[in-house]
Amino acid sequence: MKKQIHPDFKKYLSLKDIGLQKLYIELRKLVIEIYPDGNELLYHTHALTSVYSTSLKLSDAYCHIPIYKEHLNIGFNFGTSINDPKGILNGTGKLIRHVPITDMAQLESKDLKNLIADAVAYSMTHQKSASSHQRQVISKIKK
Repeated sequence: MKKQIHPDFKKYLSLKDIGLQKLYIELRKLVIEIYPDGNELLYHTHALTSVYSTSLKLSDAYCHIPIYKEHLNIGFNFGTSINDPKGILNGTGKLIRHVPITDMAQLESKDLKNLIADAVAYSMTHQKSASSHQRQVISKIKK
């Protein structure tokens, strides 16, 4: 099942630099390929962000992709708890870590793919909300 980009999100994504748009689309595709049953929660606050969760709860999210004005990251909600043998995660918070994504070549990295898969596994074993909801796209973007 291919998830289309929600119209609410697409509206704001179209305002971003074309290079960031393409990078986001390919990173999103990678996240969905690694765990196609994930739910996608969409936000537009300080950054246009798609969040991927094993349930419909933000607390069960395994990763997120914030798109800022000139760059994007893939953030891992429990980044301090997942395996990062190559030390590619950045950040100093109690839980969240991120990887800056600057070019398409990074999306081929086995290390990045492993981080995403480990984040999914962690979320599933520590899920707070049992959920039978899968593959949903929910926009929290105010119109």
